Amino acid sequence: MIQNIQDSADQQAAYYGLPTRVCYCKKCVMSNQRPSSYPEFKHTASRITPTLHIGEDGVCDACRYNERKRDIPWAAREEELLKLLDLHRRNDGEYDCIVPGSGGKDSVYAAHLLKYKYGMHPLTVTWPPIMYTDYGYQNFRNWLDVGGFDNLSFNRNGRVHKLLTRLAIENLLHPFQTFILGQKNLAPKLALKFKIPLIFYGEPEAEYGNAIAETNVSLRDKSYYAMANLDEIHLAGLPIPELTEKYGLTLNDLRCYLPADHQELEATRIEVHYLGYYLRWTPQEAYYYSVEHAGFKARQFRTEGTYSKYNSIDDKIDDLHYYTTYLKFGLGRASYDASQEIRNNHLTREEGVALVKRFDGEYPSRYLQEVLDYIELPLERFNELCEKARSPHLWTKQTGEWRLRYPVWEAEV
Repeated sequence: MIQNIQDSADQQAAYYGLPTRVCYCKKCVMSNQRPSSYPEFKHTASRITPTLHIGEDGVCDACRYNERKRDIPWAAREEELLKLLDLHRRNDGEYDCIVPGSGGKDSVYAAHLLKYKYGMHPLTVTWPPIMYTDYGYQNFRNWLDVGGFDNLSFNRNGRVHKLLTRLAIENLLHPFQTFILGQKNLAPKLALKFKIPLIFYGEPEAEYGNAIAETNVSLRDKSYYAMANLDEIHLAGLPIPELTEKYGLTLNDLRCYLPADHQELEATRIEVHYLGYYLRWTPQEAYYYSVEHAGFKARQFRTEGTYSKYNSIDDKIDDLHYYTTYLKFGLGRASYDASQEIRNNHLTREEGVALVKRFDGEYPSRYLQEVLDYIELPLERFNELCEKARSPHLWTKQTGEWRLRYPVWEAEV
């Protein structure tokens, strides 16, 4: 049975449409409070999205998919990939695929395999972080200089980007939204402009908790990167008319954040694939591969909020992002890192629980003030927003300090 760790009579109000009853997977350390991935341009303060499904046997969909991967005929999947690549491989000096990324382990791994193992000619494209870390920028340069890739980086209007990032924090407590918008939307629009038929991202979202049904095909659903009309679009939680009327932005200012037009996509044969559908994806192996083939370097110190040094390290706002997920969903970066490493047998669940207890929710002090100064958001205002973001069904104050009502280390599984 699903392990609930709260009595049905003791239910507090839940924000963000989260389940009022908290339960944890018996295999990893993830809870049913984790929101599934969702088209970011539909994100509003009132949205209700599906969350991680945990079955009656107590196992979450991410762990279930990981188990299923053992039975996938990977040799046959690679043959599917070879047939797809053979249809599109070019030898006339033109690009035949796009790999989006910022030089992290996964984009390095994907681009290098496609070029050097499978003989493709990828164009790498980058929606840069809002504020590169020194080592993140060096990894980006190594991707191109050591790995050997052409790259287009989109340097957007800094004034607009700072404003939208600040508004995303004020309206959604979502520091990462402007990055996600660019990460998902830039590649399809460049593929349209340059008539490049294939786009490859790394692992499917089901690796982390989206519906298992999404893994039945290699294609990313177009709902993530295509739009029918402007009426469905919200940026920083606000409709386009409010951004233009209240903040003086033009449609031209906002264009780079918008998804591709669905009619243009329908008229082309552009396909967005997950390379992780065809090849078994293991984050730690991608890290080792990128170190060997493109000079990727981990941080020299532990990332705040977790125990690791090589995941999501290129942007100074990353640490702030994971801190806000801890406030909103009771799940910080250590929960995400440990769950993935438990699934890949790099940690036991007991070790994962101990790491979560020690590191989850650590205040992101290293880059916080620098980021807030850049987007012109006072620290006092940020802390005020954090106080308001804690859902009553997850948090309680004891002797003046916030504590999770139902932490994973107190769950019985």
